[in-house]
Amino acid sequence: MWYAAYGSNMHAARFRFYLTGGTPPGGLRACPGCRDTRPPRRTAPLLLPGGIHFAWESVTWTGGIAFYDPTLPGVAAARGYLVTGRQFLDIATQEMHRPPPGIGPERLAEAVATGRAVLGDGRYETLVRAGTRAGFPVLTFTAPWSAADVTPNPPAPRYLAMLAGGLHEAHRWNAARIADYLTSRPGVAGHWSRARVARIAARAVRAEESRFSRFARFRHETAA
Repeated sequence: MWYAAYGSNMHAARFRFYLTGGTPPGGLRACPGCRDTRPPRRTAPLLLPGGIHFAWESVTWTGGIAFYDPTLPGVAAARGYLVTGRQFLDIATQEMHRPPPGIGPERLAEAVATGRAVLGDGRYETLVRAGTRAGFPVLTFTAPWSAADVTPNPPAPRYLAMLAGGLHEAHRWNAARIADYLTSRPGVAGHWSRARVARIAARAVRAEESRFSRFARFRHETAA
């Protein structure tokens, strides 16, 4: 199945810690990792029906964090990782701040069959099926509430930068498109100016391109 990441896990390097364990850069807690640490079979850019909004208060980032709401208008940009059902359950369990194994496979089957499985009233404790791609179900996790039920909370600059870098890495969007997307989302709209978000996105895009350039140069030198 596809795990659709729409927040900081759009960064492949950050997501890897949820598979193998350890503390991501900038993180305040260690990830125990999955019982199956193999990398995803494939990755792909995804557009989910609905949208993201920013709410709650993050202990790691400060400020609001992204939640997926399938009832919002538009689409939510995400990155799909083709993983096993067991890996998806372990990833979701870690986002719920629980050590794997935590969620039974019957709750995953419920989400696949009905489109939704509510496991608790906390953040990221609701599994949502957001469609199908290449014959595999697309699933993610979010809060049980909708955007209309909570007060928007603007995200911190470094969280916006993390999302901007992930959007560029996953979708190859430029800074202008990233700024348009983020400033249209509840929690950013009315709190952050487009110009400021565009500056954050431009720095994030440059950092991603520089990292990619260094990696490509290393591969070339190694092959030579």
